Amino acid sequence: MKTTKRNALKWGLASLVLLLVLAGCGGKNGANTGNSGAAENGGTNKAAEEGTGSTAEKALTKVKVVLDWTPNTNHTGLYAARDKGFFKEQGLDVEIVQPPEGTAADTMVANGTVEFGVGYQEGITQARTQGLPLVSIAAIIQHNTSGFASPVSKNIKEPKDFAGKTYGGWGSPVEEAVIGSLMQEQSSDVSKVKIVNMGDADFFTAVKRNIDFAWIFYGWTGVEAELRGEKLNMVYLTDFSEKLDYYTPVLETNEKLIADNPDLVKKFMAGASEGYKFAIDHPEEAAELLIKAVPDLNADLVRASQKWLSPRYQDDAARWGEQKKEVWDNYASWMYDHKLLDKKLESDKAFTNDFLPAS
Repeated sequence: MKTTKRNALKWGLASLVLLLVLAGCGGKNGANTGNSGAAENGGTNKAAEEGTGSTAEKALTKVKVVLDWTPNTNHTGLYAARDKGFFKEQGLDVEIVQPPEGTAADTMVANGTVEFGVGYQEGITQARTQGLPLVSIAAIIQHNTSGFASPVSKNIKEPKDFAGKTYGGWGSPVEEAVIGSLMQEQSSDVSKVKIVNMGDADFFTAVKRNIDFAWIFYGWTGVEAELRGEKLNMVYLTDFSEKLDYYTPVLETNEKLIADNPDLVKKFMAGASEGYKFAIDHPEEAAELLIKAVPDLNADLVRASQKWLSPRYQDDAARWGEQKKEVWDNYASWMYDHKLLDKKLESDKAFTNDFLPAS
């Protein structure tokens, strides 16, 4: 899997493309109200009759949810909700799509091309301060599981060890800011780190070629390293700064859909919540659902990753998807302090728990 290529969409386009969409966002979003997915697909469809054929199922509302990058275990709950019928029970026919090459999921959600998407707190924070109407409606994973990974042979065990090493990234200003903030905690200087663009190389190729460490999600790339028998050192962001324990990834929509069709958002979240609860309670079966839905994925990696990730979806939260204002405030203040935002975030408008089921 070309992780860095998709991460370029995550970070680079989640900031640069968002700026480009500002001019057209209002008009496009205004054209897609309520059931915009249904409008794009010619309206709702009658499901096939079942049983004796005398009673037709209620028409389903067509909805699209766009992933952030290649399907993986961050998304298992969505596939479970679709394939176990949880969305259907809410009257929804949900199509899971990937963003076209060169287009960020955030952009598609912000301008109303799709109703829902998988995003990141960092992307939504940037979007909100740039005037885009994105809103986080659930935390897919309760705590940040990302960090800086390196082969043990590189002897990078803590942030100060970054000095004199080469970091492989994707060209986002936030990368240097995060590395620098961690190094400052140990009185070290980010100017001593060589930062290069990894291009299309994946982590395992790059660390054998021209870099010493990279930023990964342990639940996917770290677990893959375990399967490969390649031992890693991990420097987790959350070990060095509570402000970097932000929600990544999240489910997102836009303000217009919330205002025009809150019932649709509520139904989508009811189905998605059931899907993630299923993945929490039945990781083995959930993994097989993802493998069946996306057969090109490495089946062994999916199974191992799902086992690692399922307990972390909800973790210590009262319910799956719950978000705290403190987390949004902390990360936004960190971004502002590091000059990654032009103005402070109104966090109350950036997220909501209103559409999560009560339990």
